[in-house]
Amino acid sequence: MADRLSAQIAFLNEADKLKSVVRASRLHDDSRFENSAEHSWHVMLHAFVLAEHAPEGVSATRALQMLLIHDLVEIDAGDTPIHGAVDAAAQEAAEQAAADRLFGLLPADQAAAYRALWDEFEAAETPDARFAKAIDRLSTPLANLQNGGGSWTEYNVTMAQMETRVGTPIGRGAPVLWDWLRPRLAAFFARAGG
Repeated sequence: MADRLSAQIAFLNEADKLKSVVRASRLHDDSRFENSAEHSWHVMLHAFVLAEHAPEGVSATRALQMLLIHDLVEIDAGDTPIHGAVDAAAQEAAEQAAADRLFGLLPADQAAAYRALWDEFEAAETPDARFAKAIDRLSTPLANLQNGGGSWTEYNVTMAQMETRVGTPIGRGAPVLWDWLRPRLAAFFARAGG
């Protein structure tokens, strides 16, 4: 039991490093960039509050679990801005290696369960994972609508990019949320000329 507890504490200590990973997205008040731990907490809150808008049959609890661990790999692999220029294959390899290392710190049963949950989120093939992905994609546009465009300006984002990179996953996992968000994005980009 002591070895199991020591492994769990080692994992939790390592997870604290997520607080030091700075993301490309800014806070709603535009005062600074957010860190990945703040992002993980905030998307979990989004999922908790917006769970009633999930498609029928979605387990909000499982979606919350996925969102809790989905960005832990950023401890090793860093944040990947959705609108940034990234070598997708290299980033995926870095995230897979990070998942191996980080979840490998846990006792074998938890390591397997958490890794399976993370893999499910990444694949986005189940209703729970699609809802979790939708919530993850929703949070930054909401912040950017509040802070005057945030990272959209830096990355020269257009409405067409939002349709593909944000609209597709939100529409697949939480169509009601995309139906609400899309006209607000369209109005913003119409005003901004993009």
